[in-house]
Amino acid sequence: MKRDYPTRPIVGVGVVVLRGDRVLLVRRGTPPGLGEWSLPGGAQQLGETVYEAARREVLEETGLEVEVLGMVDVVDSIQRDAAGRPQYHYTLVDIFAESLEGEPEARDDAAEVAWAALDALAPLKLWSETERVIRLAHEMWSLIGEKPSRQ
Repeated sequence: MKRDYPTRPIVGVGVVVLRGDRVLLVRRGTPPGLGEWSLPGGAQQLGETVYEAARREVLEETGLEVEVLGMVDVVDSIQRDAAGRPQYHYTLVDIFAESLEGEPEARDDAAEVAWAALDALAPLKLWSETERVIRLAHEMWSLIGEKPSRQ
């Protein structure tokens, strides 16, 4: 299905990848959001679970392998053209994950990647929903605490 002017919403994943007090961000190399900072992610493929899509998208865009920890929220992203028709419509399942090692590199449709400090997100001018989801994921991640597998 084509992504602009779709006949139905497209299911996508956004992945809040945390490492300490930093979050992994990508600068979009393709529309929608060309040139903007966002979470790694993209469209779910047929036959793929949401968590599989999350791991695949992060790997494709940044080269990092992640451990998925859970779901944060579901967000609708609807961008309309000048006539008011939905040009893009994504139902985004936001996942949170952590990456324990390795450094990201821009791949696939990511023009740039960076770890951003949670207290330094404002200058990046993220979509308000993205920033909200990042903060919610960090709260959830903090509540999990040290996992038994790491003791």
